[in-house]
Amino acid sequence: MNSRLNILYNRKPCYDIVITADFQDLEQELMALEIQERKVCVVTDSHVASLYGDEIMEILHGICKNNLLFSFPAGEENKTLATVKDIYTFLIGEKFDRKDLLIALGGGVVGDITGFAAATYLRGIDFVQIPTSLLAQADSSIGGKTGVDFDGFKNMVGAFYMPRLVYMNVGVLKTLDDRQFFSGFAEIMKHGLIKDAVFYEWLLDHMYEICERDTDTLLEMVEKSCNIKKLVVEKDPTEKGERALLNFGHTIGHAIEKAKNFSLTHGECVALGAVAAAFISWKHELLSMEEYYEVRDMFVPFNLPISIEDIEPQEILRLTKSDKKMEGESIKFVLLKKVGKALIDRTVTDEDILNAICEIHYVEDCE
Repeated sequence: MNSRLNILYNRKPCYDIVITADFQDLEQELMALEIQERKVCVVTDSHVASLYGDEIMEILHGICKNNLLFSFPAGEENKTLATVKDIYTFLIGEKFDRKDLLIALGGGVVGDITGFAAATYLRGIDFVQIPTSLLAQADSSIGGKTGVDFDGFKNMVGAFYMPRLVYMNVGVLKTLDDRQFFSGFAEIMKHGLIKDAVFYEWLLDHMYEICERDTDTLLEMVEKSCNIKKLVVEKDPTEKGERALLNFGHTIGHAIEKAKNFSLTHGECVALGAVAAAFISWKHELLSMEEYYEVRDMFVPFNLPISIEDIEPQEILRLTKSDKKMEGESIKFVLLKKVGKALIDRTVTDEDILNAICEIHYVEDCE
């Protein structure tokens, strides 16, 4: 059940998202980009290189002028300008020019770093996304956001830069450990919560198949999730308006991620942030109490946290003030009007945020 989605940019075809269960069609898709006379550099991390580096290099062998692999140590702590500098140095040493191509093979860290390097090397060269984590397939590989962390602040330096192709092989999801798989699922759940109540219910109805990583279910799930993000980013490619809805759960989530020094996965922090945002939605009389508790509890069957210990609420509040979504002294906070419909609210107060943090902070007395 392979599928293809076409992303429009300024109402014109920009790139395709190919969703399949293997790498069988990758050679054909790359050849359609006319890479035969181009140098290609596969950028990956040390973990993914050991799993899929040889397979991708074998596919490239014989269909392009020259192919190389650049690998950096795996981990969010390496999503920095220093790693981008290493990529620049490698490309300069191998005499890559503007007609050449980068391939991002890996999860969100690899995709974001490679995209940013592609956007800025020689003022822009082509790149392709081959996302290998559920987080990257469901979210970060789509829409052209690239970037790196800076001084511990998430994605503080970056650019909007579109890939030429996104090739998703859901078969690779079976090599993810459970924690990384369910981390990616948090973004999929988010898509249903903000835009599609029917999809949200579909996820709950297919809970068993998702947890078992049934291939047909994964294909359908990833396609449905990608289509939601596609429709959002096409309307607002550079996040001037509606695309900000995709930040549901991220304001407090990013603050927790930094406060915990990235010891929690991105998806775990998004889940916590989503629970906090749903709590604020209830307190703002957008959701009923019953709807809030349902949203909160539905993360549990997918091994995602709804409470956390060992955080300092005032520190989390302070970190939300460093978020990219700040506008002057106010923050664009994404709330739920109901399941399947989100809105941007600029009236959320410090007290609202502290109360929400206390809701997810697993202690008897929270101040």
